[in-house]
Amino acid sequence: MNKDRMSVLAAMMEQGVIPVFYHPDVEVCQKVIQACANGGAKCIEFTNRGDFASHVFFEVTRHFAKADASVIMGVGSIVDAPTAGIYIANGAKFIVGPILNADVAKVCNRRCIPYSPGCGSASEISYAHELGCEIVKVFPGSSVGGPEFVKNVLGPMPWTRIMPTGGVEPTEESLRKWYGAGIVACGIGSNLITKELLAKADYAGIEARVRDTVKLIKTIRQKN
Repeated sequence: MNKDRMSVLAAMMEQGVIPVFYHPDVEVCQKVIQACANGGAKCIEFTNRGDFASHVFFEVTRHFAKADASVIMGVGSIVDAPTAGIYIANGAKFIVGPILNADVAKVCNRRCIPYSPGCGSASEISYAHELGCEIVKVFPGSSVGGPEFVKNVLGPMPWTRIMPTGGVEPTEESLRKWYGAGIVACGIGSNLITKELLAKADYAGIEARVRDTVKLIKTIRQKN
């Protein structure tokens, strides 16, 4: 599968929901990510969290390079350029952050890797555009104004592609509000890959939940 910058951006927008996940156990990560991919969400945001997270990411990415090359591994919670460089060297195909950092943008642009920084104002979003960010993360989505914030930004800046994380739920009510406001994708973590499903190692349940969410987003888009 082609994983250049434009192909990755297209894949992120096509699937509509980016599962956000981290676990310290490599095998658990592999099973969860495969379940997400089987459910139609092949772009996965691995959260940079905890000691040796980059080592876990490396092992997981190396696994999927052989086991399922259609999986597109990205990384989230990146706040500085050195960390972004480590993950890019370990196979990350897109970078997501809770904040906007110009140095991270430069590293990603140099390697033609999509960067979605966390923004909470029109000014930050505009600066992200200036730095070459095609999809801007709104974070935390519910705290900065929710779907109304998206509508208000798209009014004067209709070229903006927004991906909220935080406050998006895999329900028809929530997704209709966000997609009705004009988002192109959304990141969902524990609301999608729940603690209950993980505790039971119910990977089939995770796959079904992801598939239902991807299908629901497709249906909502067709009606908007």
